[in-house]
Amino acid sequence: MKYLKDLCQLCGISGDEDAVRAYLTERIAALPDILEMRTDALGNLLVHKKGAAEPKHTLMLGAHMDEVGLIVTGIRSDGTLSLAAVGGVDADVVLGRNVMVGEKKLPGVIGSTPIHLLSGSARDEKPKMDALYADIGAKDADEAKQYVSPGDSIYFMGEFTELGGGRVSSKAIDDRFGCAVLLELLESELPFDMWFGFFVQEEVGLRGSRTAAYAINPDFAVILEATTAADLDGVTGDAAVCRLGGGPVVSFMDRSTIYDKELYAMAFKEAQELGIPCQTKSRIAGGNDAGAVHVSREGVRTLAISVPCRCLHSPSCVAQMSDMEQCMQLTKIMMEKIAEL
Repeated sequence: MKYLKDLCQLCGISGDEDAVRAYLTERIAALPDILEMRTDALGNLLVHKKGAAEPKHTLMLGAHMDEVGLIVTGIRSDGTLSLAAVGGVDADVVLGRNVMVGEKKLPGVIGSTPIHLLSGSARDEKPKMDALYADIGAKDADEAKQYVSPGDSIYFMGEFTELGGGRVSSKAIDDRFGCAVLLELLESELPFDMWFGFFVQEEVGLRGSRTAAYAINPDFAVILEATTAADLDGVTGDAAVCRLGGGPVVSFMDRSTIYDKELYAMAFKEAQELGIPCQTKSRIAGGNDAGAVHVSREGVRTLAISVPCRCLHSPSCVAQMSDMEQCMQLTKIMMEKIAEL
């Protein structure tokens, strides 16, 4: 938790992860027993740390640095900015939200056609991304062009807030949570030599983890993630997917991966012995960097440990602190058990 707030407040949409990587690099460089740290051509940060023993198998722990957001696609005559989504962002999640635009983090607001100008049928439809714009207060296109160019990032504003019931809300919990876990583990004494991958561009197609897994060539991988929880009033059955307070989410299958069955069963067994809750997804939905990692080279035995998160891919994700702590506990014991295989 000591790193989570800092990491969530950094801006780093897919393809623009520099600030997150710089934060991590500065802290990891000061740690003992770092055998290697490098940034590859795509922007992944790859770290090899020495442990108490040499491993029988190469293990990689991974999490992605990027967050979802928006990107400037053009400047309109009235000075507002046309935009597109970077990652899986719904238009109705960002409409009316405060944002930051470009390197200078200019404040802006996401708007759309006023409701009184919409036809009757259009008023009842969900907004579409291509109908939205960002307003930075420019009086016309010439003024906007002095500050903004097509290709500039648009970041959500989402303050890190402690809610009641041991919950927190922020942008980018997906997946700065995973980055915080890896950084915490890098500070600890490891049972054996291990690789850590901080990946780029997960939200736009698992791109960074694909090249990272090829370079490291692990035998096993554990992916730390955040996953959608819809445990809300009126949501019944498998539609909830997973729930806050239910502990780590360990999937047997999602849209990009069928997970290693032995590791899946082992995770639940170890959680039971630790005395912590553990859950799986009640729907085959979503995906994460495991989708690229597990099919790298000759194949990688892969497990994903995720924290359940409401309002995922929004400026105000909500997660339970106890779930985060239990994800850390489960990750630590799974590292040790994988070393014994």
